[in-house]
Amino acid sequence: MKKATGTQRVIAVGWVCWGLSFGAQAQAVTNKTENVAPEIVVSATRSARELNSVPNTAYYLNATEEVVHQAVRTTPDMLAGIPSAFVQKTSYGQGSPYLRGFTGFRTLCLVDGIRLNNSVFRDGPNQYWNTVDPLSIRAYELVMGPGSVLYGSDAVGGTLNALPVQPPDYAGAPTWERRLYYRGATVDRSNIGRLQLGGRLDEHLGFVGGVSLKDFGDVRGGKAVGLQEHTGYEELDWDLRADYHFTKDATLTLAHQTVRQEDTWRTHRTVYGITWDGLKRGDDKSLSYDQHRDLTYLKFQSKDLSGPIDGLEATVSRQVQSEDIYRIKKDDKGEQQGFDVTTWGATLQLQSDTQIGEWVYGAEYYRDSVVSYGRKYKANGQLDSVEVQGPVADDAAYHTLGAFVEDTLKLFGGQLDVVPGVRYTYAKVEANRVKEPLTGKATSTEGNWNAAVGSLRLLHPLTEDRKHVVFVGVSQGFRAPNLSDLTRLDIARSTELETPVSDLDPERFVSYEIGIKSRAERLTTQASYYYTTIEDMIVRAPTGRKIDGLDEVTKKNSGHGFVQGVELTETLKLGREWSTWVSAAWMEGQVDAYPNSTTQEERGYLGRLMPPTAEIGLRWRQESGRYWGELVGDMAAKADKLSADDARDTQRIPPGGTPGYAVFHARVGTTVVENLDLTLALENIFDKDYRIHGSGVNEPGRNLVVTAAYSF
Repeated sequence: MKKATGTQRVIAVGWVCWGLSFGAQAQAVTNKTENVAPEIVVSATRSARELNSVPNTAYYLNATEEVVHQAVRTTPDMLAGIPSAFVQKTSYGQGSPYLRGFTGFRTLCLVDGIRLNNSVFRDGPNQYWNTVDPLSIRAYELVMGPGSVLYGSDAVGGTLNALPVQPPDYAGAPTWERRLYYRGATVDRSNIGRLQLGGRLDEHLGFVGGVSLKDFGDVRGGKAVGLQEHTGYEELDWDLRADYHFTKDATLTLAHQTVRQEDTWRTHRTVYGITWDGLKRGDDKSLSYDQHRDLTYLKFQSKDLSGPIDGLEATVSRQVQSEDIYRIKKDDKGEQQGFDVTTWGATLQLQSDTQIGEWVYGAEYYRDSVVSYGRKYKANGQLDSVEVQGPVADDAAYHTLGAFVEDTLKLFGGQLDVVPGVRYTYAKVEANRVKEPLTGKATSTEGNWNAAVGSLRLLHPLTEDRKHVVFVGVSQGFRAPNLSDLTRLDIARSTELETPVSDLDPERFVSYEIGIKSRAERLTTQASYYYTTIEDMIVRAPTGRKIDGLDEVTKKNSGHGFVQGVELTETLKLGREWSTWVSAAWMEGQVDAYPNSTTQEERGYLGRLMPPTAEIGLRWRQESGRYWGELVGDMAAKADKLSADDARDTQRIPPGGTPGYAVFHARVGTTVVENLDLTLALENIFDKDYRIHGSGVNEPGRNLVVTAAYSF
């Protein structure tokens, strides 16, 4: 088994950035709960709109500033502090955001509008959002609640769109931009470095590219837990993008991203798990993951066209996601399994501004080709057997075809925005090598599904300048059964084995939402209430059988229930240099499930139900913008509303639930010279032992973090 070691290249890049940092002018410090100026988002309506004109709960996150001023480490961590979002971490390198009660394949991640989700994504927390390097992203747009009308299957809890860095603007002459970034932390002895270069050769051609090197050591928990062994890992990422402007309004983009994450352990299932607050260790001697992702795409965008079509966007993409799992069991026998998913995608989006509204419409097609493998080894390391499949079916294909249309009508002289939308999706699976769990023989399965969903949203401006608005909406969401539902043969919860099934229907959801957005001179507010019904959710049902010492579970369309919640974000300017903010959320949810193998289906809590949470902060920023500082408190109540699966998952959830916590952080920053920003943070000041509900590792203890960014 590989062991993560120090990366001298990371440290070298880090020392270059550190040396340049002595001497930085602080850019404006922003926070996900502070809207300093109107922000434009695209993802909520597939067209550019100011946040207060979007009839959804939505957030714009400036990634370039967050990674410097908030020392954000991963893409999932970017969402920490947003109401109704919490970031479960099965391991230190595997974060999975829960959005309004859902995670995994019931939340959708896009990279520049291209689906990260594929047919292998599984139920519950997974690690795939961690394969989006935040250092290569300029901004994130997060839309809460169902987005299936615009984005199809999986967009149930929310949709995140990661927007990559762009070439610099043309300034009348050839333009060059160089950026160096370094982040170092004491709690895991980590070093992160990035070198980025961009240029605009003329008014037509621009490019940007970068390399990110990351080395994370074993993370130390709070004062009682101490060092958590085998939690470190290494990562290498690089990206390149070229834009060619035919005209000011017509652009062709060619882009590529590569992510390589190595030797990321899931320690809770191994003998290296911790026993904090009654947790139980696993008995595996090792369990590690290698995660790779490569995305290449070509995109053409044109605005202000003549004729019935005013805007056009067409994309062709190829994405390969690979996963390799290495396991040594307590008897020294080994397992290796994994898959490669190659996804070809094509999307076409059109816009038309007419007398009967602003129309956005289009179609998309994705095809997954899946190769899956599994091998077993004897205690002496010799090959014992080659399996029919790995975690999912081998020699499989999954197709999705969808068409959508949405209109925005401004009625009564702009006093009411009416936004209806509808989508049709067709999905088909062809799995040629599926292992029958009892006989071990190869079988095959196929199927197809249709889904039609709609939405209707209303927005009423309370003032002519739209600084104060109210919105209501009803949106349908759906999720078609994927290869993971139908053919997964893999560990589910800590003591369960998930086996294939052949007959499933799409899951369906309906969400009702009402909210208010207000941006006064000193006070900015966003508040909402939502209620989502759950129909035909695919849930794991115990069969009563044991396979290799694990409880067998299969899937059924028997989950019916609801989730509801209240969300609030508020920022108050106390003066020219002081501001404060609060974000808070309350959630409740129940769904039908099978508590154990001997009972009938019963209504219980939604799995990993988010406890009441809040973030509060106080910020000072010098009027000149050169110096700033902030104090932040993150709080969560005890997570004791457990589903039956949660109660059984004693390697991740302590008996009786995950303890509540209140942790505090302090950050200061300055710009010593022009374009050189330096931030120093002391996180978890009081060295608290705590974990995010459902995680497999505790959060870091007291941690000193330094970030430096230099642009020239």
